[in-house]
Parts: sequence; structure tokens; C-alpha cells
Amino acid sequence: MHGRHVIITGTEEITAENLLNVLNDALLWHGRNRSEIIYLWNYYCGLQPILERVKEVRPEICNTIVENRAFEIVDFKTGFLFDEPIQYISSRGESADNQALLQLNHYIATDENEAENCDLADWFHICGTAFRSVMPHQPDEENSAPFELTTLNPMNTFVVYERKRKKPVLGVNYVTDDNGNVRYSCYTEHQYFEVFNTTLTVVQNHILGGIPIIEYPLNMARIGAFEVVLPLLDAINLAESDRLDGVEQFVQSLLAFHNVDIDEEGAKALRDLGIIKYRDVDNTMKGEVEFLNHELNQTQTEVLVEHMYNTVLTICNMPNRNGGSSTSDTGKAVQMRDGWSSAKVAVKRTERIFKRSERRMLKILLNICRVIGDIDLQESEIGIRFTRANYEDIQTKAQVLDLLLKNGKVHPSLAFEYSELFTDPATAYAISAKYYEEQQEKQQAQARLQENSQAVESTQNKQDVKQTQNN
Repeated sequence: MHGRHVIITGTEEITAENLLNVLNDALLWHGRNRSEIIYLWNYYCGLQPILERVKEVRPEICNTIVENRAFEIVDFKTGFLFDEPIQYISSRGESADNQALLQLNHYIATDENEAENCDLADWFHICGTAFRSVMPHQPDEENSAPFELTTLNPMNTFVVYERKRKKPVLGVNYVTDDNGNVRYSCYTEHQYFEVFNTTLTVVQNHILGGIPIIEYPLNMARIGAFEVVLPLLDAINLAESDRLDGVEQFVQSLLAFHNVDIDEEGAKALRDLGIIKYRDVDNTMKGEVEFLNHELNQTQTEVLVEHMYNTVLTICNMPNRNGGSSTSDTGKAVQMRDGWSSAKVAVKRTERIFKRSERRMLKILLNICRVIGDIDLQESEIGIRFTRANYEDIQTKAQVLDLLLKNGKVHPSLAFEYSELFTDPATAYAISAKYYEEQQEKQQAQARLQENSQAVESTQNKQDVKQTQNN
């Protein structure tokens, strides 16, 4: 297992004339990727090589223990990446329509995109790549969005890239019916083709604005999160299985008969009654019956298993659960010691690669919204933010925000951004600025009201004094 192969073609433009040739060449590489994806999916589900273990010595004692660390790795990676839903915000330097952005985020929420993102992340953490489709959708009561996002199964989906510029030129998804017939749905930037088995049956133009099947690779090699540690995971399973074998073999130790003869009936009686009667052969040859046992050193085995597991965590950039022995460590020291710092660096890299594919998706999604929806936004106006829980060092961040806001040489929007106190600093700044203006207007209104009241009171006092003098 060394990652998935990137499917490339020398054809720069896919047409009805060359589609079948490009598709046939791509299916050869996809077949190899598909077999590896199926293996990794089964491994993630617990169907691991240890289940096919065979022992030559005492084969009746053969435990197969699956310690499914692959599931643990994928579950942590997905949960850490999508701790909170993705938010589309105003891009830096662009003045996007905030109401349109709110409507876009509302559409994404109603389309259950949070769950779709988790499915997408599960797939690319399992097999190194994942695929999503974005299609027009007629709004209804359940889904008010003019588009529909769907996570596709990478076992029957692939994208073909042009050799020179590495630009996607063809997206393919296929299904197989009960009779074994295969129907391929193929998309280029401007056309849709449908192939039934080996026959091109449909050729249509579309106005989606791009290839609606988008690939989301985990990394350049398209290698899964636990794929690099498969040998270690297999070794952990084997060690755990051998440990249980050792316990069972110790309990079921063999009996050794030295200078003692016993027939088959005697052996059965020994098993049923648990006793045996015998005599010494003579004075020079003493009969002996004893267990043949040698207990496995569980302490040393545990050290080996812990070492392999910690190595897995280190390679996969996952935090350990040792907790350490020091009680005086600061928060930063704990993060560095327990691996949380490495986990954050790794997830930041995943975010950057994810955003590249997400922007390809947004290009098509926004085009659909402009044509059949009520949102008119440009891709350059939108920023993508992963809203992970951001409560650590909150007091320090609040102090930084207060210090920057009091500095007259720093624009308040920069203070909101670089304090890292808000997941969406642009929206937080806009809301805060509006709130500040409203409070200023209220204070000014109260000041004017107070001035008018004082003026009226002063006038009344003067009239009272004049009336007193006249009397």
C-alpha cells in the first residue's frame, strides 16, 4: 500500500469521439485503486489479516484478536478536522454581501452538509481520497437550497487529470445493476456523457460551470491516515493474539509422562476424573507425571505493544493518553509533550489541501445559485474557515484584543483578526462595529435629550425669577 494512483491522460479536451478511449485507459488505473480502496475499507471495518491466522503448533489454540486502531485513527482525524461546521466568510480584502453569505451558510446547513463533510473526511482518511458531487436541486420543503451536495463512493468514482497542467478534464461515477450492466456518468467542463457498458448513449451540454465531480485528496500521494502504519497495526494484532494464546496454553498445559505407561482409556479417565494412579517401574526408574508449561512474560509483551502503539501515534500525528507524571506543566508544555501540537500542525495541512478542492466546488455551487437561486457572490469574495473550538488561552486573547483596540495606530478589524478570539473575525467586527454605532447614537440622543431638558429647566427658572421680581 503506497497511496492511490493519479489518473492522467494526454488528451486535453474530451469529446464524444475520444471519450471511450480515455475512459477505457482510466478504468485500468481505477481498477488498481479500487482494489486497494476495498482492502482499506475492510481493514477499517475490522476485516484484518489476523482473522486469517493459521498455527502449525497446537492449532486448536489459535486466537484472532482485532485491536482496531485503524478505526480509532480515522475517527479522531475526522472529529478533529470537523470539530465544528465549516463557515463561509468574507474573504480578506473583499467586501462580500454579508446577507448573501448568511444565506449561503443557511443553505449549507439545511442541506445537511455537516454530515456530508464527515462522510467525506472518513473516506479520504481511510483510502487517501474522496469525491463529492454538486448538482442543481429544485427547492422543496425539506431542502430549500438550489443545489444538492453528495459524497460519492470512491470505489466507483474517479477524476481524470490532464497530463501537462494537472487540470481535471473528466469526472466519472458509475453504478452496476443486478444483471452486471454498468452505466457510466461522465462529466467534462461543458458536456455530460452517459455510457452503457461500452456504448455511448447520451451526449448533452450543461451550464454547471465546471466538472461537478470534485476530488478531495488527503495528501499528494493520496495515502490514507492509517495506511503508513499497516505493518505496525498487524504486529499489534499478532502480539495481542499471541498473548491470549499464551494464557490459554498455560491453562491447558500438556501432561508429560516419564516412565509411566497409560493407555487411551486411562487418558480419558484422567481427563474426566482428574486423577491418575501409577507405580514406579523399579527402584532405579522412578515414574513422573508433570505439566509442560512455560508462562509468557506478559510484562515484556506489554512493553512491546505499548512501544508499537506509541510509534503508531507518533507517525500518524495523534496525541497520546499517557498524561505524563509532572503536575507543574503549563498548558503549552502539555500540548507539546502529549502530541497535541503535532496533531494541530497536521490538521492545518489537511485544511489547506481541503480548501483547494472546496474552492472548485464553490465555483460550481455559486454558478448554480446565480442561475436558479437568489445569491450573487463571486468565488474570490468568499473565505473558508474551519471553526474549531477556540477556547484555549481565552483570557490572553481577550487582553491582546483590548490592547490592540486601544492602540490608535491599529485598525480595529486587524485587532479582531490577529487576537484569534473569534472564529469569524470579519463577521464579529461587522457586528461589533454596528453595535458600537448604535450605542454611540443612543448616547448622543440621551445627551441631546438631557441638554434640551436642562435648557427647558433653565428657561423655566428664569421665568420664575422674573415673575418673582414683578410681584
